Amino acid sequence: MPEKKPHSNWRAKVHEIIYEADTPAGKFFDIVLLIAILASILLVMLESIESLDQQYHSFFNVSEWIITILFSIEYILRIISVKKPLKYITSFYGVIDLLSTIPKYLSLIFVGTHALVAFRAIRLLRIFRILKLVRFLSASNHLATALKASRAKISVFMLTVVIITIILGTVMYLVEGKEHGFDNIPKSVYWCIVTLTTVGFGDITPQTPLGQIIASFIMIMGYGIIAVPTGIVSAEYTKHSKDEEEASNKAKPKSNPIIHTNSQSCANCLTSNHKDGAKFCYNCGHNLHLNSP
Repeated sequence: MPEKKPHSNWRAKVHEIIYEADTPAGKFFDIVLLIAILASILLVMLESIESLDQQYHSFFNVSEWIITILFSIEYILRIISVKKPLKYITSFYGVIDLLSTIPKYLSLIFVGTHALVAFRAIRLLRIFRILKLVRFLSASNHLATALKASRAKISVFMLTVVIITIILGTVMYLVEGKEHGFDNIPKSVYWCIVTLTTVGFGDITPQTPLGQIIASFIMIMGYGIIAVPTGIVSAEYTKHSKDEEEASNKAKPKSNPIIHTNSQSCANCLTSNHKDGAKFCYNCGHNLHLNSP
């Protein structure tokens, strides 16, 4: 039996605290992390107010440095507590963690990069691990699949809308003319888009009776146009959900007990959502209770 590495125990403990949310220490760590993220974003927002920044600039600066150092330590611990650091570094959360840590350091070299600290807001996605709302991530995958399946239909529809706005914008340019604010065709197309989407800024308005009739037609048509992409995506979403349910029912055994999962993360491949009581990773077979191979 190979001798366990002396540093494997503390690495495993660090991994358990940082990557898992089912243990008391893991929950506490994630709560502190979320509070720090929110505090950092609040500081950046308050710092953007010139009067507050002039009065409390030193406080904002010191507080942000403290939070940045804490996130830097967390980032380093995340790297050294996994077997394949590069996998974490190039992962979605790894990139976000890096982007949310380096802006303060970059502000020492480049002016204006401090605002990039707002990237930390994306890290709030980790709240899904605390609340165990994995099903919402699954629902987002369904939505992404529906959007991907609808891209051809939506593309054709959007192209049609662009053609319509160009035609109607040109017509309004001819009907209203420069004397009523429709100085050129691009500006008329802009008005048509604003009207078609029912935004209605009011910076340009038709003055002639014919122009007002055309504008009324565009407004009414806008309501129908807005509903079309929603209907296309909804139909694909329903179809995908139905197909998945039918496939699940075919593969489902007669007796299908509820399987409980947790946020336990594999130190080897970073896969999470394992069954309660699982000893090995379902993805790579690595021992979940050992940080070393």
